[in-house]
Amino acid sequence: MTFPVTESTLSAFDLGKFVEKKYHLSSGTTCTLFRTGMNHSYQVTDGESKFILRVYTLNWRTQTEIAEELRLLNHLKQHAINVAFPIADREGHFIQSMNAPEGVRYCVLFSFAEGEKVSKFTAATSYYIGQTMARLHEVTRNFKVDRVNYNSKSLLVDPLIRTKAFFKNTSDEVKFVESATDYLKKEFDKVTLNDVRHGAIHLDIWFDNMHLKGEENITIFDFDFCGNGWLCCDIAYFTFQLFNTNPDENDFKQKLESFLKGYEKVTAISEEEKRLLPILGIAIFIFYLGVQCTTFDTWSNIFLNNDHLKRVVGTMKRWADYNNLQFKPVGVI
Repeated sequence: MTFPVTESTLSAFDLGKFVEKKYHLSSGTTCTLFRTGMNHSYQVTDGESKFILRVYTLNWRTQTEIAEELRLLNHLKQHAINVAFPIADREGHFIQSMNAPEGVRYCVLFSFAEGEKVSKFTAATSYYIGQTMARLHEVTRNFKVDRVNYNSKSLLVDPLIRTKAFFKNTSDEVKFVESATDYLKKEFDKVTLNDVRHGAIHLDIWFDNMHLKGEENITIFDFDFCGNGWLCCDIAYFTFQLFNTNPDENDFKQKLESFLKGYEKVTAISEEEKRLLPILGIAIFIFYLGVQCTTFDTWSNIFLNNDHLKRVVGTMKRWADYNNLQFKPVGVI
């Protein structure tokens, strides 16, 4: 018998032939694997044309969830927002399915985002990132997708359960995540909803999911975590990652100020949204910690251990201290 698998890496060569036929590409089309993980990504090249083929892992996203991600991307494309958008095959279909050893997996061909990833961009670039995000939010405000609703349950309660189940101990780091979750849940309950914009959000906008071509041309990609929530979640996560990747405080402040100026050049951020930014930054980090614990078998088993938890919690503590957030142990009044 053939032994069952939980995840396979599909042949890049055969995927290239598959895409060539499905999309009427030339016989010289090549396909190379460049990233495995939660999803597998391949670069497809046909002469001067480049594309990204994303192969979703088994049961990671339903066909409906993928279709809704693509509907959002096409909506953004129609409004001239720079995103990596889905490519239709010769029959007009965006989603392909294939029988992998572990079961049916879906794949989508995306346009290639011109430019490159830049982790240490300038304050001037930060300004244009702010403008780009604000324009995106102008289009996604009040736009709803049939996907996850980001709220205290999905961002805090469920991830805490997954984190505690994975680490199976009561270390100081786990206790910190527990106390932070308790604090943040109460802060969520205090939100003045009329002062917070709502719509479809990306939830993972940072340098790793954007390409820069010069300082002003910015393309955002990887909407795999898109869902419904407060638009300021995107601002908060970018801000937190800016803090995390710019250890020099003056450098961080300059880029943050420039980013917020760029954003508000397009549309205002309410005072309530600004108040929420430090809170949401930690909430989203807790969410992604829960994702890592859930997907250990597919992508995070190399680094997901107690040392990683200490690094993540250390970053959250520095952010909490920087913003004067006071987390108390659960049960302490």
